[in-house]
Amino acid sequence: MRCVAVATVAFAALAEVAQAHYMFQFLTANGAKGSQYQNIRPVPNNSPVTSLSSNDLRCNVNGGSGGSTTTVAVAAGSTVSFTADQAVYHQGPVSFYMSKAATAATSDGSGDWFKIKEIGPTFSGGQAKWDMSATYSVPIPSQIPAGEYLLRIEQLGIHNPGSPPQFYISCAQLKVTGGGSGNPSPTVKIPGHVKSTDSGYTANIYNNFNSYVVPGPKVATY
Repeated sequence: MRCVAVATVAFAALAEVAQAHYMFQFLTANGAKGSQYQNIRPVPNNSPVTSLSSNDLRCNVNGGSGGSTTTVAVAAGSTVSFTADQAVYHQGPVSFYMSKAATAATSDGSGDWFKIKEIGPTFSGGQAKWDMSATYSVPIPSQIPAGEYLLRIEQLGIHNPGSPPQFYISCAQLKVTGGGSGNPSPTVKIPGHVKSTDSGYTANIYNNFNSYVVPGPKVATY
């Protein structure tokens, strides 16, 4: 009986850990915070994506269709924010990508992506400080053409050297109004935007860690 009780407690503890992963579930746009998964494609699996070749890197597990997600209109140049169900607690960078779509709700993310912002660590006194928040904000580039887009947030957990880094991903659906005639460059495909040889992907944050390059392409110019 004691073994059964111990096993039950251990299983419960593992289940609690499994449920603990953070997920970006809320989008704030036009000054209003939407309801859970209102403008963000639902994330049914709270385990992070770890394969660099998986299509799940685009918009997370089963994130290839947004038919149940509302597309929100935002002005180019305005700021939107992603909020997770809890604060990020794994060290690592945050990146934002966009992909132009004929219709955001039906895009599978297989088109071209461009990076619009990245957040790496700051270094002071030999120590690295990461932005480990629940909410991350990003301005929509004023130069991009009007139209529908997927907006993707990627938080990469590199807290466990020797094990595959962990991608925490969500995609929002936007209809950008206003804008310009810019042509974002560089563009990448996902998967393929991060390489196993990227220094920011393989970095050991516990050993001689005094500089860092966020993996993936450079932030786009227009």
